[in-house]
Amino acid sequence: MTTAMQGGNPATNRSRRPWSRGRVAALLIVAVAAAVIIGANAHLVIVALSSQPDCVTHLKTPGGSEGAFRAAKSSC
Repeated sequence: MTTAMQGGNPATNRSRRPWSRGRVAALLIVAVAAAVIIGANAHLVIVALSSQPDCVTHLKTPGGSEGAFRAAKSSC
């Protein structure tokens, strides 16, 4: 029987330690980054759905002076 088959040196036998510190740290960093991105996007969606812009004054009839704007479809 060889040394690798008996367990031997842990540095040469990677199958016994699949979760090294470096791998766990990398996975933790990726998980935290993904959580931050998902949380920020969820916050943006919540704010966009909960806020309603106030009615602003605008021309209600076509035409008008230079620089005056009219809403395409007024909701006020």
